[in-house]
Amino acid sequence: GDWVLETACRVLARGAEQPSLAEITLAVNISPLQFHQPDFVSRLEAIIATTGAPATRLKLELTESLFMEEPNAARDAMLRLKALGIRFSLDDFGTGYSSLSYLNRLPLDQLKIDQSFVRPLFQDSANQVICATIIDLGRNLGLNVIAEGVETEAHRSWLEEQGCHAFQGYLFSRPQPLEELEAMI
Repeated sequence: GDWVLETACRVLARGAEQPSLAEITLAVNISPLQFHQPDFVSRLEAIIATTGAPATRLKLELTESLFMEEPNAARDAMLRLKALGIRFSLDDFGTGYSSLSYLNRLPLDQLKIDQSFVRPLFQDSANQVICATIIDLGRNLGLNVIAEGVETEAHRSWLEEQGCHAFQGYLFSRPQPLEELEAMI
């Protein structure tokens, strides 16, 4: 986990020196096990300091399960990291079993619609209702919403009509080495 965070921060630091990459945000998935380690925040602070990464360009993707065991400790850690400028995305939103009551207590920046609702968007109208509801919920809470699993222009267009303006998926690019991504940008 630390290696991934350090690598992401090094990329952000290097990108900050290049005009074409200066505005890039990198999102890193953080497991509940890693996040709940007692020294996670101090280790991440040290990584940011060592690499010189702009913390405002780092986004941590967390899942709902992270808030199930120790919600107050998770919130406190998030607030400490938020003070550095780090942003948070709630990954796989809608697939967990937790209460919505934590949404207004956590310093979240973004909800991420899980691909399990986006990919079959037009196969079952319930997926459209779920996606539209998450988009409305995010907007009403002042959160950005990103949809993952966007593979067709029809997906992108429908989601954009609903008010979602950030997308992740094969429509835009398959995973690729950093050098290819930089060249593409």
